[in-house]
Amino acid sequence: MLCVGLTTSCFMSAQDVSDAVRYSMDEIQGTARFRAMSGAFGALGGDMSAVNINPAGSAIFNNSHASVSVGVFNKNDDINYFNGFTNSSNTNFDLNQLGATFVFVNRNESSPWKKFTLGAAYDRSADFDDDWVARGVNPNNSIGSYFLSNAQNLRLDEISAFPDETISQAYSEIGSLYGFRNQQAFLGYEGFIIDPVENTDENTAYTSNIDLNGTNFDQQYYYSSRGYNGKLAFNLATSYEDKIFLGINLNAHFINYERSTFLNETNSNTNSTITNVDFENNLLTTGSGFSFQLGGIAKVTEEFRVGLSYNSPTWFRISEETSQYLATTSTTEGNIIINPNVVNIFPEYRLQTPSKVTGSLAYVFGKQGLISFDYSIKDYSGVKFRPASDMFFSTLNNTINNSLNTANSYRIGGEYRYKQLSFRGGYRFEESPYKDETFFGDLTGYSLGLGYNFGNLNLDLAFSQAERDTNYQLYNVGLTDSVGFQSKFTDVFLTLGFKI
Repeated sequence: MLCVGLTTSCFMSAQDVSDAVRYSMDEIQGTARFRAMSGAFGALGGDMSAVNINPAGSAIFNNSHASVSVGVFNKNDDINYFNGFTNSSNTNFDLNQLGATFVFVNRNESSPWKKFTLGAAYDRSADFDDDWVARGVNPNNSIGSYFLSNAQNLRLDEISAFPDETISQAYSEIGSLYGFRNQQAFLGYEGFIIDPVENTDENTAYTSNIDLNGTNFDQQYYYSSRGYNGKLAFNLATSYEDKIFLGINLNAHFINYERSTFLNETNSNTNSTITNVDFENNLLTTGSGFSFQLGGIAKVTEEFRVGLSYNSPTWFRISEETSQYLATTSTTEGNIIINPNVVNIFPEYRLQTPSKVTGSLAYVFGKQGLISFDYSIKDYSGVKFRPASDMFFSTLNNTINNSLNTANSYRIGGEYRYKQLSFRGGYRFEESPYKDETFFGDLTGYSLGLGYNFGNLNLDLAFSQAERDTNYQLYNVGLTDSVGFQSKFTDVFLTLGFKI
């Protein structure tokens, strides 16, 4: 397979607002105790995943502690595309949390600094595994609009092959010299979806061989993705008079995201010479990033605690690769297959996700139980693709600023202990990061859990469920219609924790 490197950032293929949101959302899956209380741990600590909310939380441990968690994750979607209804259900099993904190007690009893802790924890913060199919009859829009929109105002000699060039050579050279948009126009031209108004090199106007004034385009869209967003936190925390707890996290982030989409469209419109289109797009995204967190917890009284934490932006460096395939059926040319067999390797770009502030309250009823509340605020309009001086990224950042909003989240959790047994529950509400909440809705969820303390060992089980309505836009230009989702997320977690 031939690879081609695209050398400047203006040739980027697919960055859009949805990418900004995807890599900015940090859904820590965490330990079973953490999930059973819906993640309301900012003023509590004493849990390895709580350290990801407030790094001061590790200083609550009295003994060195480690935990490992596994989970079963299910996403069920009811899908609507132009009154074509389908359903998908995806289930996977993963190791989603692993960590340890080591407690060092200060032997100098006269010092107010009673102890400090060192720890490291891995948490999966996003799961990208997903498969679904959308089917429907689009009344007035075709994939032909995508290729025509990309081609308009481009010179014919910049979207077509030289007489002695193969499809692979032409696709590669056009991408290197002119960029991704020209490659899309090239596919449409070679697939006979578009024709130039004048057959000259200087031509910049095109017509579609799919009748865009026609009706009833039968479309099927297949989506498959794999990957994850992971976070490795290195933690340092300390305790002052066992009343003030302070901590810092230095975090390494990892992105691995693979996506494959396939569109099949058929039409029987009288003025269409192209009656069938198969269009496949593949994307591989890898990245690494850095962030830090600062946090504090104060015991106002022995029972009442207050927490405050700050998550810095995450500074990512991201690389992308794409490949494409197009096949068409023409009433005049027969079956045409355009398979460049080329991987586009795009230049590395930078992404800055928004910061987050979390305030927390907790009340501990001695050894009987507790109740906790977290409030977080995160301004998604602050997402930045860089270099911001690049025209493409500058335009995209303006679009993000106009499309995204500040999102608040509320989490409440409680725990009741009876001897060695603990009963837990929680509720969470997360606002949409979009200004248009009909495009990407709020998330609501609840959770339940049980735990048993064996002394030096504890075993925890949690069940959580959440719902959110979203829309998925098929393409950035032309065929910009959206698929509607009613999604339900159901997770089961099991954690083994032990003193070390």
